[in-house]
Amino acid sequence: MPSLNSLVSQLDALLQPSQFKDYCPNGLQVQGAGTVQRLVSGVTACQALIDAAVDWDADAILVHHGYFWRGEEPCIVGMKQRRIAQLLKNDISLLAYHLPLDAHPELGNNAQLGRLLELPIGEALDPEDRAGVGNVAQLDQPLAINGLLSRLEGFTGQTPLHIGDPAAEVQRVAWCTGAAQSYIEQAVAAEADVFITGEASEQTVHVARECGIHFIAAGHHATERYGVQAVAEHLAALNPDLEHRYIDIDNPV
Repeated sequence: MPSLNSLVSQLDALLQPSQFKDYCPNGLQVQGAGTVQRLVSGVTACQALIDAAVDWDADAILVHHGYFWRGEEPCIVGMKQRRIAQLLKNDISLLAYHLPLDAHPELGNNAQLGRLLELPIGEALDPEDRAGVGNVAQLDQPLAINGLLSRLEGFTGQTPLHIGDPAAEVQRVAWCTGAAQSYIEQAVAAEADVFITGEASEQTVHVARECGIHFIAAGHHATERYGVQAVAEHLAALNPDLEHRYIDIDNPV
């Protein structure tokens, strides 16, 4: 079975966290057992995910949303203490990759969302963004907006919020998973017909209406389920003795 150090090295080589200026540390956040036989993947390192990993006798957890975010209370008390105590008590490592997992061109959240939507991966949403988070695709033929909404609902299992004419067609599609609603202005600048993300803010509705762009919020959690699974499956392929299980903790946001 692979060592924890070798898994961290493989993840760092794949996701290149040193290339990103992020809001949290990327990589090994909590150290557990020195070898890893069972790896759980999930979106967020919440208590429910940790408890499920303990039940499965996991040695490590790989997530998109980990701990120690910029600006948060640094003291390990309350909810944070309970989570970290459970990890340490059970010798479970926590590995977390935020922007690097969003941006990977094949396995990342945006690439995986584009694959599920059957969209070609085109240019970067914001060419000035060194992180390269978000994409724009030019379709060969116009696509009914209802068709795009149906695809999203089909694999997310929830009804997306849509601002715009439901009878319209679109041909230039921009997207960025998670809480990227503020990127709608980059989508407008990229001359996209529609912008897809996870969350919505009050002002986003007005931007969409006044700039004449369709806006779709399909869920922060729902749009970011897929990159972490793809990365964990990649690790399992590299390490035949590694067992992987994705555990989805329901989150309607």
